[in-house]
Amino acid sequence: WMSWGIQPSAMLGHSLGEYVAACLAGVFELEIALRLVKLRGQLMQQMPKGSMLSVALSVESIERWLSDDITLAVHNGPQLCVVSGSEDAIASLQTHLESENESENISCQLLHTSHAFHSPMMDPILALFIKAVNQAVGKEQLNPPSIPFISNVTGTWITADEATNPEYWGRQIRETVRFSEGITTLLQLANPVFLEVGPGNT
Repeated sequence: WMSWGIQPSAMLGHSLGEYVAACLAGVFELEIALRLVKLRGQLMQQMPKGSMLSVALSVESIERWLSDDITLAVHNGPQLCVVSGSEDAIASLQTHLESENESENISCQLLHTSHAFHSPMMDPILALFIKAVNQAVGKEQLNPPSIPFISNVTGTWITADEATNPEYWGRQIRETVRFSEGITTLLQLANPVFLEVGPGNT
């Protein structure tokens, strides 16, 4: 799209997609981004297996189901969340929601994931990843974004301090993806034209 002259005025990535936004904004070079994405995946795969469940509920409505074993992983829309946790806890929640589906009309779907991303089950890898970001950058500095993009962690514009702080990229692995809040932030722009770019149609 950029080679055809279409230049983004702002960007929003979803989880791993935030690395794409950061790379296009010049926060880090492509080679560094690829190394970090590879390491991120390798570290995640070393963690115990987990599950993720998409649930057609608001953040407020999903809160009663959250616990030490079930975390709000993604806020995708006003009535669409993803919870993350151990396989047993998510399976139990899915069974419960499906059994109450007729009375409460709660739709849910198990996602095709191997682990409980954006949950406490990722905590053991955070320090290792932050250290790796520091090593990957080396003597170079992470750069403030040249194109504004949305932080998944806050759901609003990422700051230069956040984008250039390795600890932020550790938090980004662990904390809830505030995608719905990010869309709301983008809608505050004057006459925005949205272009979705990705490998699938999810």
